[in-house]
Amino acid sequence: MKDQVILVDQLDQMTGLMEKMEAHQRGKLHRAFSVFIFNQKGEFLLQQRALDKYHSGGQWSNTCCSHPYPGEDTKAGANRRLQEEMGMDCTLEFGFSFIYYADLKDGLSENEFDHVYFGISDSIPVPNPDEVAAFKYITLEALEIQLKINPEQYTIWLKICFERVKSNYNQLFNL
Repeated sequence: MKDQVILVDQLDQMTGLMEKMEAHQRGKLHRAFSVFIFNQKGEFLLQQRALDKYHSGGQWSNTCCSHPYPGEDTKAGANRRLQEEMGMDCTLEFGFSFIYYADLKDGLSENEFDHVYFGISDSIPVPNPDEVAAFKYITLEALEIQLKINPEQYTIWLKICFERVKSNYNQLFNL
């Protein structure tokens, strides 16, 4: 069951289950989540995906992301994955959802109904080396410049939702 994703419709209503790799090969819309952690200084915690990930290996991305297990609440999955990937616990708050489709390499695609969560933490990450090659903190201003200069170094979903992340960041920090 853990290697299955939850297939959904455009309203995020479950329509079935499918093996994760098959869903990415067939471009099926499925439920996902993305976590964005900031420290008290307002810097964003980026992770570099492990080089041997089945897609987007070596690219920089949000703090963590994945898919909830069948029967698992999306927020619970986000908390679980934050611990599994980055060795962190943090209070997460829902920010927004979005749907995106992107063709990837090797005949794979992402077609996700992505639930985005935010948190603030000064905990030092203890990344899982099977999932994460490196991590760094960066201001959103510096990241915005990097996304324009070196877009190939960043995951497609990070680039797609970046403007909404900035908007939610202002609310998170009461700016």
